[in-house]
Amino acid sequence: MVMAAGLGKRMRPLTATRPKPLVELSGKALIDHVLDRLRAAGVERIVVNVHYLPDALIAHLKSHAGDFDVAISDERDLLLETGGGMVKALPLLDADPFLVVNSDNYWVDGPSDALKLLAAHWDEAKMDALLLLVPQARAGGHRGQGDFHMTATGRLKRRAPGKVAPFVYTGIQMVSKRLLRDAPKGPFSTNLFWDRAIAEGRCFGAVHQGQWFDVGTPASIKLVEAALADG
Repeated sequence: MVMAAGLGKRMRPLTATRPKPLVELSGKALIDHVLDRLRAAGVERIVVNVHYLPDALIAHLKSHAGDFDVAISDERDLLLETGGGMVKALPLLDADPFLVVNSDNYWVDGPSDALKLLAAHWDEAKMDALLLLVPQARAGGHRGQGDFHMTATGRLKRRAPGKVAPFVYTGIQMVSKRLLRDAPKGPFSTNLFWDRAIAEGRCFGAVHQGQWFDVGTPASIKLVEAALADG
């Protein structure tokens, strides 16, 4: 699932006339960079949720019909946030577990493909969620205090309020449909699912071996383009 339904408020004015996934980075739409990574990892079917300026995004996705079986989860009537968006898309998701990837990421693989790394680390018996994390030092454009601590066995716990955590969530995860059980109606954050999985000891992390960038603002576009120009 590619999360692409957000309003893109932080990316204004670039999102005044286009959805954030179609904002360009180095001459290519953000979502196309993500789709390149999915294609390289062997993904064949994608579910994309849409809300803001959906027709433009749906039209753009038609250009990828030769590479993917594309299904649209339509949220134009109500933006459901990350958790609600996953629940609405559930009937379209034909894999378990499945990948969830935000469309405003840019990452460079290290020694191993990040998506294949998640697949290699997945343990059906122990996990409901496996989040791809990056150390603060390799989280380009990130201005927060980190998101998670991770034990030696990979289990996650939240950063305490007012404290710093060593790992940043990349917006890339592998989840079991078990994670989405007993979901509330309407819009809500994936944090609801994660908190329950953390309490049950079933939320794990895997560390991305390459570079990752938070691409959420016009300034971050320039930062990533400058980093790419510098190699």
